Amino acid sequence: MTATATPPPASPAEQPLPASVTAVVGLLILFEVTSGFLQVGLAPLLPDLAGHLGIGSAALNWVVSVQLLAAAVCVPLFGRLGDLYGHRRMLRVALAAIAAGTLIVALAPDYATLLAGRVLQGPIAALLPLEIALVRDRLPVADARRAIARLVGALTLGAMAGGVVMGLVDSAFGSLRLTLLVPAALAVVCVPVSFVAVPESRTRAGGRVDWAGVVLLSAGMVALLGGISGAEGGSWGSARVLVPVTLGVVLLAVWVRVELRGSEPLVDVRALAARTTAPFYCAAFLFGVFYFGSQAPNSTFYAADPEVTGYGFGLSALSISLVLLPGAVGSVIGSLGTAAVAERIGYRRTLMVAFALVALTFLQFALLHDEIWQMAAGSAFTGLGMGLALGAMPTVIVEASDPARSGISAALYNNVKTVGGAVAGGVFASLLGAFVSSTGEPGEGGYEALWLVASAAALTALVATVVARRQES
Repeated sequence: MTATATPPPASPAEQPLPASVTAVVGLLILFEVTSGFLQVGLAPLLPDLAGHLGIGSAALNWVVSVQLLAAAVCVPLFGRLGDLYGHRRMLRVALAAIAAGTLIVALAPDYATLLAGRVLQGPIAALLPLEIALVRDRLPVADARRAIARLVGALTLGAMAGGVVMGLVDSAFGSLRLTLLVPAALAVVCVPVSFVAVPESRTRAGGRVDWAGVVLLSAGMVALLGGISGAEGGSWGSARVLVPVTLGVVLLAVWVRVELRGSEPLVDVRALAARTTAPFYCAAFLFGVFYFGSQAPNSTFYAADPEVTGYGFGLSALSISLVLLPGAVGSVIGSLGTAAVAERIGYRRTLMVAFALVALTFLQFALLHDEIWQMAAGSAFTGLGMGLALGAMPTVIVEASDPARSGISAALYNNVKTVGGAVAGGVFASLLGAFVSSTGEPGEGGYEALWLVASAAALTALVATVVARRQES
């Protein structure tokens, strides 16, 4: 497909904005703060949510992973639709779906309804790629880099605020439902705000949407993760695991074949195999594994009653949010400092430092987790590494793409990352389920194994980044 060589004359409302980061980013900062708030604000409430709905710690992982499963489909779809019809237009659609899903989560009377609301929140992962495409369309490279860093910084700032604010609100209200209505209100406000001053992108790609790819990717991911969920008791050789997993693998293989043959693929599969970008996409997948996969288990570990389980600290939602705060602060510092660090050592080396830091801290979690200060200190360095990675990866990947494909390129990065998180949710739930003790809760060994897997994922991401062909920084 090709971009229009000369864009049609812009209407007065869509005239080019001044070449300043502030003018172009505008209200996008608010949307990313909200995105971070929604993504992390639920974490300290997960143990209370499990008790409210009567579900176990292993099943709780699916509250996180089902949203990531939806995101795995929504991210490339919204990115492609943005390239075709306008990134601002799709940003508004995404915000409307997120608002509806967040309201359903707040009012959900049962587990099934809660999961349905989480599915509607899937487009939350598409916000940043759409915003990156808008920024890249409006700004020169140097300013676009700074704008992307600010958007990622806003995302991490919202995440930091989300954990603390939700803990405080829960403590003040004493009602889980009222607490969940706070992010719902914030999400609803963003919808009319998106109609105020956000500029539309001017470059358009040609072609159509690959709906066959959408269906195959959705069916393949559902079957694969549905099979993994059946192994929560450790029964990996059973038919309820092997049949859907096999079906999922077959469907995803067919999807790859369709994408390779199609003239307008949903996902540029060839880009995943390119020597210059494949290692970074591999690193993005592994990043999703430890970034998303560790959220629910860490919260349930903090909330576990040590007199019953032999581990944990018996923390309330507010206390959990405070223990998670050092990690959120570290993430904000890392993301906002990415450009400065990369200016000195390059984006590739920045990623190497980030993954090394994360690998070491997850290893520390596995070895030292008897005291709260050990977990809080480790979280600070984990957050710093994750913030650096969040700031560096999209810049490395997007700058290698055709400007007319910037939306789908950024979406592909986010998609690979969210697929990693969705897979991790199922695998980690199965892992914790395999260590269930007589109390009905996962044993301490399950958490230790989980943290070791996360450390190994970060170490593998480091190796992928080391072997990647060096690109201009």
